[in-house]
Amino acid sequence: MLNRQGRPTEAGSAEGTAHETFTGNRALQVEEALIFEAGRPEVTGVDLDEPAKVSSRLGGLERKAPIGLPGLTEPETMRHYVRLSQKNYGIDTGLFPLGSCTMKHNPRTNEKMARLPGFGDVHPLQPLSTVPGAIELIAELGRWLRELTGMPAVAMTPKAGAHGEMCGMMTIKSALAARGEKRTKVIVPDSAHGTNPATAALLGYQVEGFPARADGTVDAEEVKRHLSEDVAAIMLTNPNTCGLFERDVVAIAKAVHDVGGYFYADGANFNAIVGKVRPGDLGVDAMHINLHKTFSTPHGGGGPGAGPVVLSEALAPFMPVPYVIAGKDGVRFVEHVSDAEKGAQPFGRMCAFHGQMGMFTRAMSYMLAHGADGMRQASEDAVLSANYIRASLGDLMSLPFGDQPCMHEALFDDHWLEGTGVTTLDFAKAMIDEGYHPMTMYFPLVVHGAMLIEPTESESKASLDLFIGALRDLAMAAKKGDTARFTGAPYHAPRRRLDETRAARAPVLRWTPPTPQSEAAE
Repeated sequence: MLNRQGRPTEAGSAEGTAHETFTGNRALQVEEALIFEAGRPEVTGVDLDEPAKVSSRLGGLERKAPIGLPGLTEPETMRHYVRLSQKNYGIDTGLFPLGSCTMKHNPRTNEKMARLPGFGDVHPLQPLSTVPGAIELIAELGRWLRELTGMPAVAMTPKAGAHGEMCGMMTIKSALAARGEKRTKVIVPDSAHGTNPATAALLGYQVEGFPARADGTVDAEEVKRHLSEDVAAIMLTNPNTCGLFERDVVAIAKAVHDVGGYFYADGANFNAIVGKVRPGDLGVDAMHINLHKTFSTPHGGGGPGAGPVVLSEALAPFMPVPYVIAGKDGVRFVEHVSDAEKGAQPFGRMCAFHGQMGMFTRAMSYMLAHGADGMRQASEDAVLSANYIRASLGDLMSLPFGDQPCMHEALFDDHWLEGTGVTTLDFAKAMIDEGYHPMTMYFPLVVHGAMLIEPTESESKASLDLFIGALRDLAMAAKKGDTARFTGAPYHAPRRRLDETRAARAPVLRWTPPTPQSEAAE
């Protein structure tokens, strides 16, 4: 039997026996209308004075009709957004197993520190003399990042991971130009993050891909086959997108350096090795760090993100301005290329200002709260949690690269679903009914029907056990042939499964009022 929302009901269940409601609400689960449907364009919740007459400077582009924003009372507005927030899934409501994203818990003390006067209320156009504490914090954060990575320099301005990639590759391009070389190729293994080849192509490089070994890692001998004096750099993710540490990374770095190229490491998965491995010791020349993934700043919280880039001694002279130098005489802020110290050749400026203060403060708070030993333990716990999930599900769900230990994320494929009539997407949708956000699906692309799970270090064993129990129950149901549990899922979410392909190809970006319908006669 189906209810009005198209959900199947069972006899004896609360949903099966309860009557349909006039409002569409189900007790505390409120059927929330669009704000345009709830509001009234002709009214407003506040009184506004009639604006004074002004001469237009819009050159004929003045609005010809009312803007059409809905007016609501304050209670209506508050209820609308509170109800919407209750329909959203986040790390504060449950385990967030997105692989390759590190959706760790953000301690509230970080938020408190980011709101302190002098950090939360500074303006980028203030005179430097009025913000010495902020500049000192940037310098101190940079010192910690250099220490953790074993690199001599760090560019703090990039606003996100992909922006950091761009910064690192622009630094490499500038260093090659200073040598009088115009190399045209960048080699990228298939197991790298997708933004890596995109960044290289955007900078005008020809991208040459190559496959990983059968065990999911990159072979140094395969790298050598793609190297020449025309190769500017290799872009390698380590740990890679299969959740595995590249054990030949030192040999790979040496091979690239032997032909005069540079080693760019994607640091998105740094959360697995902080305090355990220093990328600089492996031969890395440039690596971006996602502060939101590794050092507990929110994904997109407070505006732009932060993707600092650590640089080797060979690349340090070419990093962009502005940057901070900390020496015996204190901290010096280098704002223009002309201000750079002797021997430095900054490639220019990527950003108007020096990064994102809120993200810097949150990351620094996280580091100081944990200390070196605490951050090392966080890495160990993240890897332990992922291997616990791998070991607990490996008898039911297939592992594409065998039962070898993983790093901070466990990767499964869809081989175990063959013959069940259930797909990776079906399995993920059924997880929503169990109260979990789905894991990353169909990525990395090198694995068919990939299911990439990253529990992070934030989760207790009890929460991991419940998550594992839910996935085991779903896996056994799929193998028993209970396809109805999957192909129509989610059943208990506010909305049923959407046509995602159609939504992407033909999105409805504007709300239009429905045609009024007259009430039927008795």
